[in-house]
Amino acid sequence: MCVNDLVVQGAEPLMFLDYFATAKLRTDIAAEVIYGIAEGCKLARCALIGGETAEMPGLYKDGDYDIAGFAVGAVEREKLLPNNQNPPIPGDIVIGLPSNGLHSNGFSLVRHVIKLIDADLNGPSQHDPSITLVDTLLKPTRIYVTSCLNVVKNGRIKALAHITGGGLLENIPRVLPSTCGVKIDGKYWNAPPIFKWLQKSGNITDEEMARTFNCGIGMIVIVRDEDAERTIKEFINQGEMAVKIGKVTNSPNQEIDLHNLECALDAV
Repeated sequence: MCVNDLVVQGAEPLMFLDYFATAKLRTDIAAEVIYGIAEGCKLARCALIGGETAEMPGLYKDGDYDIAGFAVGAVEREKLLPNNQNPPIPGDIVIGLPSNGLHSNGFSLVRHVIKLIDADLNGPSQHDPSITLVDTLLKPTRIYVTSCLNVVKNGRIKALAHITGGGLLENIPRVLPSTCGVKIDGKYWNAPPIFKWLQKSGNITDEEMARTFNCGIGMIVIVRDEDAERTIKEFINQGEMAVKIGKVTNSPNQEIDLHNLECALDAV
């Protein structure tokens, strides 16, 4: 998540530092966690330059641990995103890059749903019996650094929005001028089945889904209408299943007008 938050500013991640806290350090668990962090750093093309480990038995229960971290990146000032010299305007195209699941958001609601239906975390996923439910829920967040940086350098991207906490409804306005909104149509993408399972199991409304989860779109890209097809092809060449999902609109309150989310969530 840290490196995805950097790349939306047009920045190249340079380094990452981690913090690992637990009641009593178990080297096998700590090693596995650090290995995972190192793999993420490889994908993000940044260095893992150090970290901090803390044992606090009075604060954590035995077996519990807590992870945090931060990343540092760099970008030339004139190449910062969103592009203030050429900001999003009505008629611009909204492109979506797919997520592979929940990424790292909405887990308070996920835990509520699990408790509500007494789900077996170690049992098979209903939509994919070959993997467990917990592995589906905890699938690592996609890292968009390489694909986004390779396309950003062409100078056609006006803004990028990483869809994290707050979902589609609260993250996109962060990169819009105060006079613009976005109209999005869910019939243009297919969300991973875990989202529909959560919605059905927890009786969650479409609006709450869109305000909590990424609903199948992990990164938003905004470009001019005339640059849309070329940009989509460039992302596809980078291995992204990029797709046009909407347009920038006139709006005095940065409204996100989301239609047909059920089409994305019901997709098989």
